[in-house]
Amino acid sequence: MAKKNAETSQQTQIMDKLVSLCKRRGFIFQSSEIYGGINACWDYGPLGVELKNNIKQAWWRAMVYERDDIEGLDASVLMHPKVWEASGHVENFTDPLVDCKSCKLRFRADQIPEENLKLKKCPECGGELTEPRKFNLMFKTFMGPVEDEAHIVYLRPETAQGIYVNFENVYVSMRRKIPFGIAQIGKAFRNEITPGNFIFRMREFEQMEMQFFVRPGTDMEWFEIWKEERYKWYLRIGIKPEKLRFHKHGPDELAHYASAAYDIQFEFPFGWQELEGIHNRTDYDLSRHQQYSGKDLSYYDDEIKQKYIPYIIETSAGCDRTLLAVLVNAYDEEDTGKEIRTVLRLHPFLAPIKAAVLPLVNRENMPEIAWEIYKSLKPHFKVFYDDSGSIGRRYRRQDEIGTPFCFTVDSQTLQDGTVTVRDRDTMKQERIHKSEVLDFLKEKIKF
Repeated sequence: MAKKNAETSQQTQIMDKLVSLCKRRGFIFQSSEIYGGINACWDYGPLGVELKNNIKQAWWRAMVYERDDIEGLDASVLMHPKVWEASGHVENFTDPLVDCKSCKLRFRADQIPEENLKLKKCPECGGELTEPRKFNLMFKTFMGPVEDEAHIVYLRPETAQGIYVNFENVYVSMRRKIPFGIAQIGKAFRNEITPGNFIFRMREFEQMEMQFFVRPGTDMEWFEIWKEERYKWYLRIGIKPEKLRFHKHGPDELAHYASAAYDIQFEFPFGWQELEGIHNRTDYDLSRHQQYSGKDLSYYDDEIKQKYIPYIIETSAGCDRTLLAVLVNAYDEEDTGKEIRTVLRLHPFLAPIKAAVLPLVNRENMPEIAWEIYKSLKPHFKVFYDDSGSIGRRYRRQDEIGTPFCFTVDSQTLQDGTVTVRDRDTMKQERIHKSEVLDFLKEKIKF
């Protein structure tokens, strides 16, 4: 028990250190912090937005640019309210909610101890709990100046429906034949009752989703293909294999639209949690939208001379969760013999800043040479110029934010034009000519 408690304490400390680093170094800030903040909403700072954009680029490159069977889409956040009736969100997108009559706290009924629920006893204060009631997670708003039932619209709780309602638009305009996919990255909104664990569960978040349309009967074959493809992508962005696993959904876990589902899970400091879901959604979505809209969404397959409603294999990843997993995976504390070095061992493509350019001292023309190198790199990469403090302190600052390379201009540069290249992970140094710095980075910063 003592060992388990020590491990739990250590994991909590890691999260605390990571959250502190994120604020201190400009990755992630509490939303509206000067007003006391707003629960489960976060702002991405200068380094955070770079890291997030790099993750999205890595996903888009793998899903759209490197394949010839997927198109991109950017659908509207606001959609016709009938969309959410057809999708089942109005009826099924609910959590069981209970309130404490004494302390007024709210809980998801399925996340409090069964004994408390049975006795109607608050797990916090011991007060009486209300009966469970359904709570829809969609945010409501009104379109137009009149606020009544006829003008209700919803902030989308997922990006997938925008893909389904554009299925015909995409395959006709792009002359696509099944099998093919539609990919989208975008914001989604869920009025979560119990958000938490930093950016793991938020009320406003970003999804990276791809819906792959296939011929019925080939669906499980494609399901297995996409399960493996998506797992390999996490390895590709540098996630350690021992931190990843598949979780198969049992009959009691399957969503109402799915015939098969797996989660790709990551071992966070707070336990194994879902990063991405891969689902066989059968023909549920297009059939429902055909039924509710009256629009024929069937597809004529020239190859087999048949018309059918396509089956859909979905890959649905959380961008914010992926970012948190990347940070947890990369965070390291290393004893150098002189000090404890904090370093983010990020994949070079994901790193917010690709390189720092540092003059050893602010004299003897070193700053001018360093500035020239910095200016030559700036059109190609996000780079940083730093001439403040000791060189060791400057290295440590770059280690902490995950910068993979530092180029230092020193006295030897003045003699032969070479600069020192320091590797973040190994701290080893080599020398290259200043004219080779750009090509060196282009070679190293690949995905």
